Formats: sequence, structure tokens, C-alpha cells
Amino acid sequence: MENFDDIFDNATEGPGAGQEEQPSREGYAAKKRAERDGLYELSDRAAMEAANDGGKLRQYLDVQARLGQYSAVNALLVAAQKPESASLGSFDHWKSKGASVKTGEKGISILEPREYVKEDGTPGIAFNVRKVFDISQVDAKKIKAEPPPVYGERQLLKALADGAPVKISSADEIPGGLGAVADPDTGDISVLKNMGFADTFRAVAEQLGYVYADRVSEKTPANAFFTGYCAAYVLCRKYGVDAQGFDFKNAPEVFRGMEPQGVKQELLMIRDTAESISSRISRELSPPQRPDRAQEAR
Repeated sequence: MENFDDIFDNATEGPGAGQEEQPSREGYAAKKRAERDGLYELSDRAAMEAANDGGKLRQYLDVQARLGQYSAVNALLVAAQKPESASLGSFDHWKSKGASVKTGEKGISILEPREYVKEDGTPGIAFNVRKVFDISQVDAKKIKAEPPPVYGERQLLKALADGAPVKISSADEIPGGLGAVADPDTGDISVLKNMGFADTFRAVAEQLGYVYADRVSEKTPANAFFTGYCAAYVLCRKYGVDAQGFDFKNAPEVFRGMEPQGVKQELLMIRDTAESISSRISRELSPPQRPDRAQEAR
């Protein structure tokens, strides 16, 4: 005769016996809060490393050049976890592209803003931890990679000049042996004649960055020039312009005495400056949209 006693013996252990206990709502919230706090601490450490080491600052700027849409804090987090990242997306993002994350790959943790309504009815912003993966961590065989656009040197320089909010003109001589200089009152930029493409792009980008930083913040001229310098590096890296001549060894002096939050604000200004100039360049490089035939017929 078959024995059925084991059924009742197991049943007395209750539902879910032998399974890992599920965390309570409070426990889950505490875990998520600890994850967020850990990322805040990581971003603070990464910010201070960038402030005290020119090589680390360059590494951060390289990440920002490749991932321009990311905030300064998230670019710091990516630089601290996987600095070679080129294209990031969530698990679901890559799945929607027909690709899958490779087995054993560890996600990169970033902070994703979330809007909510406070008890007093005013809007607030909280941050959730989000895992993303670089394209190098993905089986990307099914992804149809579109080749990046290739622009000519004259095309890039023209877009840089035409998109500028100030007047840019050539000059036979620039004081101090500089490649370009901005008028402190008008912001108009004079550029030395007969320079090569890379030197011209860099010189103009630096001065545009300086003008932007000087106008939108209360920076000292020295800090504004450093912001323009770093923003020019980001732009050179983004558009494939030779950036070997950049040197960030004076970063510790610029950031001297700053706390992590102050460093992050400086990095945010660099990011916003580069993105402001880049958006103007992109508009000039984008061909005008022609109306379709239906619109033309109206």
C-alpha cells in the first residue's frame, strides 16, 4: 500500500516552506535606500579623484563625450564602474533591439530621476537605482549598427562658427600667442589665420566654452577658461578632432579646497557647456526637413 503520510508532514510546515523568506516592504525600502546611498558615496569618491588627478579627469571627460545625454553624476558613476562604456541601455532596451545581455555580465548602476508629489502637494524628484549594460556586454549580432556620420573638416568648422551665438572672425595676429580670443565685453571671437583644422576647432571651441561659462555663472575668469578648456576637449573627442595636446595636470589647483558637491557642480557646468555648443553644431549639421508631398499640396 502506498504511504501518503509525507503529504501531511510537509503540509504542516506551511506555505512556502523551504523557500527564502521574502523581504518586507520596509526591508525592501531599506535595501534600496542603501543602494542609493552607496552610489552617492561612489560618485563623491569619483568626483574627488577627478579633481585631484588629471588622468581621472580626462577619463571622466571621455565618458561624458561618449555619453553626452548622461548627467555629470551618472557619468562619474559610469567612469568609476566601466570607463570604456560606449553605448548603454537597460536589459529591456537591449531586448527590444533583438539582443541579450551575455551571461555573467554585471550591470552598471546609475541613478534615474523620478518625479513625485510631496505631502504638501509640491513636486519633488527622487532617484532610483537603475542597472544598465554597455554594448560590449551584449550579444549584439542582431543589432543593426548604423555607422556614425562622417563630417568633413570644413563642414565641422562651419557648423561650429554658424551655430555660435557670437560673431567669429579671422585675424592676422592674436595677443599672447593664442589661437583665438574672446572680447570680454561682447564675447565676439577673433581667430588666428592660417592654422590647421584641429588647432582652429580647438581654439574656437575653447573660447565659446569660456563665453558660455562666463555668461551663465559667476565664475572667475580662470575657472571660466578651465571650463571652456574642458568643454573643448569633450567636443574634440565627440567629433573626432585630435585632442592629444590637452593637458589636465593643473586640475588639482583649479579644484583646490572644493568638497565633492562643489566638484560635481563644476563638472556639470563643463557638461552643460559642451552640450550647449554641441546642440548648436548638430542643428547646423542636420539637413533641413523637407515637407512631404501631401504637405506641399495643401
